[in-house]
Formats: sequence, C-alpha cells, structure tokens
Amino acid sequence: MTQRKRIVAGNWKMNGNLSLIETFSSTIQPKEFPGVEIVVFPPFPLLSNVAAKGLKTGSQTVSEHDAGAYTGEVEAKLVAELGGEYCLVGHSERRTLFKESNEVLVAKFAKAQEAGLTPVLCVGETESEREAGLTEEVISVQLNAVINQLGVASLENSVVAYEPVWAIGTGKTATPEQAQQVHKFIRELIAQSDASLAAKLPLLYGGSVNDENCDLLFAQPDIDGGLIGGASLKPEAFKRICESAVGNV
Repeated sequence: MTQRKRIVAGNWKMNGNLSLIETFSSTIQPKEFPGVEIVVFPPFPLLSNVAAKGLKTGSQTVSEHDAGAYTGEVEAKLVAELGGEYCLVGHSERRTLFKESNEVLVAKFAKAQEAGLTPVLCVGETESEREAGLTEEVISVQLNAVINQLGVASLENSVVAYEPVWAIGTGKTATPEQAQQVHKFIRELIAQSDASLAAKLPLLYGGSVNDENCDLLFAQPDIDGGLIGGASLKPEAFKRICESAVGNV
C-alpha cells in the first residue's frame, strides 16, 4: 500500500492571538510527532508569528488576483513570503458566507500553486444534500471543477479535505464509516483520471474532529489526517489529536 503523508491541520478561523501562539508553540513540538505534518492556519496578521515559532503555517484563503487594487484581499505570493506553505481553498464558510463559486475557487487554487503554496481543497455537502442522497454528486462537481479546468495533474501538489458542512462547528460528526465511505469515493473518483496520483494524495477529514473521536477516524484506510476547527484552539486537545495521527501512521 502507498504510504501517504499524514497531516493534522488546525484552522483557527477568526480566532487566536499572540498569547495563543505562545501557548500553542510551547505545547506542540513537531519533532514529537514523527511521520505527521502539523500545519496551523491562523488569521492573516498572525501568519508570520506562527512561522517564526518553527510551525508550518498557511492562509485560510487567498485572492484569485495578483497584487493590485483589491482592498482587503491578500495575494498568494505574500502568504509565501511571510512563511506560509499551505492555503485553504473552498472551505464551506467561504462557499456559503462569502458566496465563492467553484469558478472563483479554481482560480484561487491555481494562484496558490503559482505562488508555491500547497492548496488544501475543501469539499463537502450540506445536511439537506446528504438527506437527499446527493453527497457524491455534490463532491464530484466540486472536485471536477478543478480537474476539468486545471487537469488532474494539478492535484499532485495539493491536499483534499472532506468537510461535511453539517458537521462543521455543530458538534455533529460523521461516523468513521460515513467518513471513510466518502474518502474512498473521492480517491476512486480521482483514480478514474490518475490511479497513481489518487493512491498517494492525502485526504483529510474535517467536521468536529476532537481528542475523543480522532482515533477511530484516523484508523480508517482512506483518512490521512484531519482539518481541525474548534479543537485546534485548545493546545492540549490538539496535541492529543496529533498523537493519534502518529499512532495511526
């Protein structure tokens, strides 16, 4: 079986401050988690502070534009210059709250890669879509938007995160079996275009992952780590999640 990179990423969203960075960096020592890449996605102003602590970091989004007259936006090249290595693309909160379309997200994905960032493409269905049996259809559209526009090879330097919208910040979590089923579907969908790439592409689960449910989730064969929300703001809980990923390597 192909050995895939294990990743535990913390998405702080619009939370965190300099004090949290100090506590987090003193609690989380990457060398203590062999085989696991730990990434922190803080608010933009804190990105260089996180990088200065020796932690891998990235941005929660980037602009689809190059530098210019786009007040409030952040260019992918600047994220890289500040020490960022990754970038979230298509998080459900960006899709829903900020109405980012698949077309815009494909452009952001491309800009991230042009700047040398590794995009983490977030896909997932709403509760109503799951209840209507549309999970696979929704995810196919989201993934194929990138594949059809940029080619399947563009996924080579990327990560895909499955985040069921109904499980983000709600306390609800897909069962390990539900999560595995969707991760398996994602891998098989990509394999239709490139089986070798699909076999080595890291797939993360996100959706109310915490220090109690991480063991069973990370034990699934197609889940290669997690994109953690609320629990990433609790350094001790996040440390336990990282330890779980090590145990499941």
